[in-house]
Amino acid sequence: MRRALLFAFALFALPAVQAADLHPFSASYTADWKQLPMSGSAERSLVKNGDGTWTLNFKASMLIASLTETSVIKFDKDALQPKSYTFERGGLGKAKKINLDFDHSANKVTGFENKDPVNVTLESGMLDKSTYQLALQRDVAAGKKSMSYRVVEGTDTDTYDFRVIGPEKVQTKAGSIDAIKVERVRDPSQTKRITQMWFAKDWGGILVALRQVETDGKEYNIMLLDGTVDGQAVKGS
Repeated sequence: MRRALLFAFALFALPAVQAADLHPFSASYTADWKQLPMSGSAERSLVKNGDGTWTLNFKASMLIASLTETSVIKFDKDALQPKSYTFERGGLGKAKKINLDFDHSANKVTGFENKDPVNVTLESGMLDKSTYQLALQRDVAAGKKSMSYRVVEGTDTDTYDFRVIGPEKVQTKAGSIDAIKVERVRDPSQTKRITQMWFAKDWGGILVALRQVETDGKEYNIMLLDGTVDGQAVKGS
């Protein structure tokens, strides 16, 4: 359950963005866990800083867990370059903290995962666990059908693969929104976990819903409550 909850919290507020540029946004979400009497909420924002970098903030909370995440990102020549990443989790098992610094001149990622030092070779295009969400958002908006990202998770790295399923309408608190359905690609011989996401065709492609099914059959659903893109409120039909 803990793994599913954290994965959902990490994904259910993907930022609003268009293929050619980044746009400031704010969004709030509700979350429901089928088979369990639990609910949660989250907020995410993307803000441009005075030095031209962007800060991606995320906060999530429920009765038994809390999570905060911050990425500072450089956006240059249509490419996302993480500069720093922080993560903190409380409740729901062991607390966890991650602090990462991305040195692109030295091709190194350094920092700490709890008390363990991080010293990872920075591969070309490598992202953190928050910034890859922004890359996924942009790639879906650009019309790509399959996406793959190398991600620094702390002391470990992994490859995240996704594919586009097709268009669907999603009923949200903001109205009915035309969306693109995307699915996390996993080896079915290794896991039966399912992760599906719906990105708005309009409104900068903001994430409107997420569904995750665990190997034990427990299902987690996340839905857009409200949001703004470039200061304009997201509204469906």
